[in-house]
Amino acid sequence: MEIMDDPLDGEVLDKPGKAEAIRIILADSQAIYRVGIRKIFALEDDIRVVAQADSFENLRAAIARYPTDIVLLEGSLLAGTANAIPELLRIAPDLKLIVQAAGSDENHTVELYRRGVRGIISRSITPDLLVRCVRKIASGETWIDNQSVSWVIEAYRSQAAALVGPRNQPRLSPKEMAIIVCITQGKRNKEIAFQLGTTEQVIKNYLRKIYDKLGVSDRLELALYCLHNKVIHAEAEEESLTQKVQGS
Repeated sequence: MEIMDDPLDGEVLDKPGKAEAIRIILADSQAIYRVGIRKIFALEDDIRVVAQADSFENLRAAIARYPTDIVLLEGSLLAGTANAIPELLRIAPDLKLIVQAAGSDENHTVELYRRGVRGIISRSITPDLLVRCVRKIASGETWIDNQSVSWVIEAYRSQAAALVGPRNQPRLSPKEMAIIVCITQGKRNKEIAFQLGTTEQVIKNYLRKIYDKLGVSDRLELALYCLHNKVIHAEAEEESLTQKVQGS
């Protein structure tokens, strides 16, 4: 039986699925697009749409009301709302955002990743690639194409000198260094926790501290920071390192 969601202007929730299903909110101004995406996800046993929203205001209400893993978000819904992404992440800190972009713009792409978006996709993405993207991001990875990798690297290079200098490079504990090494090897939090004999939550807590110390926002920026500032002494090419972080 479907549940009608009155506060979100009559949006419909999908049937409850398995406990481990990836929970998604679809946020798009076009109803026909939301219907099409729901049909794609309805074919997958491990993906469940829990709510829909046709505006940024409705999206905020949905995130506050429904436990959600991923938001698939039309990029234009962010327009005109200052600090939209941080605002959503304040409501649900563990939320993973995928932005559907109509076009490709270097500055906008870099800014989205810096603010915490986990993936940017074209609105013309194929169904199988969309499902793969959702699963990758749900598992903790970053979805980023080769062009965007180049843009992020160039943007990071331009600010690397300002972010840290020899005199003020943060001190990292042995455990923090061990976690960083695991991250650059492409390991997930669960794998890191097993290797270090601790829990995923402890690893998440350490990662937040590491991000704060180094002034980065996610695993990709952490890997780039370590590469350019020689935090770890390993011979690795930028392309291979970023591929490991992406899990590709």
